[in-house]
Amino acid sequence: MEKIGLLALLEARAGKESAVQELLESAVTLALREEGTISWFAFRVGPNTFGIFDTFADEDGRSAHLNGDIAKTLLARAEELLASPPQIQMVDILARKSSTT
Repeated sequence: MEKIGLLALLEARAGKESAVQELLESAVTLALREEGTISWFAFRVGPNTFGIFDTFADEDGRSAHLNGDIAKTLLARAEELLASPPQIQMVDILARKSSTT
């Protein structure tokens, strides 16, 4: 069960919004390969603001994700695509609702 998570907010550079969206949409294939990642969401909040929210059972899963392929891919292109560094927040899951519970 999810106990902890990550919330990352990304601000795209002007004119790079489509590239950020494409990068996030393609990253789901990388997330599917991460055994410690229970759920992974990419979303758009506004014209140039995007985010990622993911959940984990433990710190090992979260650490693996932070050092995994999605983070590496995003950081490799951050200067090109992002107006500022990603804002990453560690979160504790207090309650959840899922169609499987």
